[in-house]
Amino acid sequence: MPASTYRTDHYKSDLRRLTGLIAAALAVFSGLLLVIVAYAGWSANRTAIVRERQLVENALDQSVSQVLDQQKAIAWWDDAVANAQARPLATEWLETNIGVYFFETYGHDEVIIVDGNNRPVYANVGGTLSDPATAYAARAEVLDQIVAEARGGADGHLRQRDRAFAESQSNYSALLGASFGRWAGHIMSVDGEPAVVAAITIVPNLDANLLQGEPHLLLSVVRIDEGFMAQVGNSLLISDLSLAQEANPSGRVLSEAFVADDGAPVGFLTWTPKKPGQTLLMFVLPMVGLGVLGVGFLTWLMISRLKRASTELADREVESRHQALHDALSGLPNRHHFVQHLQESLDGLVQSRNNSRVFVAYIDVDRFKDVNDTMGHAAGDALIMAVARRLQDHVTHNDFLSRFGGDEFAVLRVSNDPNAADDLAERLRRSFEENFDVYGQHVRMTASIGIAQAPEHGVSPQELMRHADIALYQGKNQGRDRAMLFCAEMAAEVEQRREVELELQAALASGDLCLHYQPVVSCAHGRVTGLEALLRWKHPTKGDISPAVFVPIAEEAGIMPALGAFVLERAFEEAKRWPDLDVAINLSPVQFRHVHLVQLLEDLLRKHEIDPRRIILEVTEGVLMESTDRNRQILDTVRSMGFKIALDDFGTGYSSLRYLCDFRFDKIKIDRAFVTGIHERKRAMTIIQSVVTLGRGLGMDIVAEGVETEAEASVMRLVGVTELQGFFFSQAVPADKVSALVDGLAAPQQEEQRPATVTDLQAVRRT
Repeated sequence: MPASTYRTDHYKSDLRRLTGLIAAALAVFSGLLLVIVAYAGWSANRTAIVRERQLVENALDQSVSQVLDQQKAIAWWDDAVANAQARPLATEWLETNIGVYFFETYGHDEVIIVDGNNRPVYANVGGTLSDPATAYAARAEVLDQIVAEARGGADGHLRQRDRAFAESQSNYSALLGASFGRWAGHIMSVDGEPAVVAAITIVPNLDANLLQGEPHLLLSVVRIDEGFMAQVGNSLLISDLSLAQEANPSGRVLSEAFVADDGAPVGFLTWTPKKPGQTLLMFVLPMVGLGVLGVGFLTWLMISRLKRASTELADREVESRHQALHDALSGLPNRHHFVQHLQESLDGLVQSRNNSRVFVAYIDVDRFKDVNDTMGHAAGDALIMAVARRLQDHVTHNDFLSRFGGDEFAVLRVSNDPNAADDLAERLRRSFEENFDVYGQHVRMTASIGIAQAPEHGVSPQELMRHADIALYQGKNQGRDRAMLFCAEMAAEVEQRREVELELQAALASGDLCLHYQPVVSCAHGRVTGLEALLRWKHPTKGDISPAVFVPIAEEAGIMPALGAFVLERAFEEAKRWPDLDVAINLSPVQFRHVHLVQLLEDLLRKHEIDPRRIILEVTEGVLMESTDRNRQILDTVRSMGFKIALDDFGTGYSSLRYLCDFRFDKIKIDRAFVTGIHERKRAMTIIQSVVTLGRGLGMDIVAEGVETEAEASVMRLVGVTELQGFFFSQAVPADKVSALVDGLAAPQQEEQRPATVTDLQAVRRT
């Protein structure tokens, strides 16, 4: 035989031997794996059932202890001893403090008292005073056992419960220097049904000399009925725990024989057990079995030493790569994996010639922080997993879904469909149409979506992702719960906002900001009664920048607390120049969240020595909608300091009337949207009349904002508005010009009014 042939045969023999060994090992391993999976599923189910059994048993034990604790609250009391031993018996006292009390407060169905010779002297059955001898005789077989144990101690024929209560009773007895503080409690069969039957000695808690002879015993019977079992089940989160006379034949429902402490069967405890291992047994085990067969078949045909080695190395590499590229909570690809896949898609886009587009969609769950804050981080994690599953169900199999962390997700789509962006946005939006089930609560969530596409919006992952993020940011700014496609104007706006933010910080630090004041005119005498402080920013190169531009940026960038403190400081300082005028200052919702407002106001009062009754703090409904209890407390504290509170922009929120009931205001400011063109709009007129009637009825002044014409001013006076404010009188002016403005408006305004104001009102009503 040639040497080469020998070597070949020897190699083949070694290979066959190795193949056989590997096949045998594979068979053993496969069988062991199936056994492990099956045992894990069975063991998980079994462990859950054992644990639930123990929980139910412990809860029933605790119910006995609970009845004894309830008895102890009355039985170990000097007054109870005195009235139980009184002869004639203090029936009225016992009925009020023991019989009716235990029935109505704790639901004790029967309450009986026996004297030192175990003769029944008092009974209350079903909340009604009853004959003691008859009531005891009806339960004598059961009560005799409980009384005997309470008198002489357990004799072993009844199951013993609640060692902790026994220890506390022993300690109490030692404290009194006597051994008459005793008890007994068991679950017994009463009329064929289970009930907690308990007995406890009526002994003094302070004066041991009150006890004469053997102590009386307080007996209670609490039936274990449907309501009792429901309460036990709810405490264990077992919603269908019940007591049945016969075992449930269904395999899905667990039936445990319920035996009283005297050994009498009283039915079956039934509930649906949790089976955490069912998934392993029903789904994983068959799949593992099929996988084992498939791997065994392929291994038998294709295995070789080199193939086996390379396969094992590849498996390890795939596993480690998967862990490095996937999110641990949701199981979705992570940000790093998404960037890799996006880069590959962009590279393919350059090489292809089929007019495909690469779309990146950012998804941010709106107000996710509220769920974390109110329901806890575990609920937040459950919501994230639910959102991940919902998104997976709605995107196509070609879309690449990823989780970036927190409440942020991203989807990558490659398509040549011109409507691909709209289709993707619609699919993502539908993912949030139905409520999410989080720990049994139905939570309504929305999402903001930003979409960018390549090559129009960038050809690198960084550009495309940044532009999708900008589109998402724009969607949130426009009210959330919407999808936005990126455009160049968005990027310019973001850059502009960032520039304004930096310049605003510099202006605040350098003192370039100032306050202007707009007069508030009384409808009664036409004179200026107050001023509203309005923040102004005159940029050295851009000129006047509207607060509508820089205030939202300040709130988002976290500058608002410092900005609000500046306005308060400056307004307090300048208000001393006009001692006869009130000064109104707007408060931002951000100031309530991030600033110790009460402490700041106290410091400003001490520093500037100003009468707080001259300062009106204006709040919007945005303040009231957030943390209502906390804000109510802050507003009440501020009012107690002497400040006045005004509700600004009334009518623009969805629940304004509720706030008038929940909070105390000194003024209501009607939003200018209702005032403008009032002489031409009947519906606005009706609303203002209602607000004036409601506000005046609650003792509040009514201020109409945005008055720009004489006709508007006339109508506002006619409907009963208290004060007016708007360009009809003056724009806001610097502090140095306030005195001159007030003097100029000092002439009575009534002489300038048109005499036909009633006609104006009639014309409005006809419109």
